[in-house]
Amino acid sequence: MLEEWVRRLCDALGVPVDAVDVDGVLDLAREAAHNVDRPAAPITTYVVGYAAGRRSDDAAAAADAAESATRLARDWPG
Repeated sequence: MLEEWVRRLCDALGVPVDAVDVDGVLDLAREAAHNVDRPAAPITTYVVGYAAGRRSDDAAAAADAAESATRLARDWPG
């Protein structure tokens, strides 16, 4: 079901489905939810996507933004 959702969402938004690291996004959301606060998960993934889009249309920019946010979430005091 999730794979179908991602495929349809990518089609609707004009995003190449192979550019979406589903496991990476879920890992990032988990780190933010568990180490910061549950509502931090969707906000964090949104901000990472926004930051990656501003930097470049390169998948490496998205990976870099996700890694930075994951480190921040893991190191969050709480």
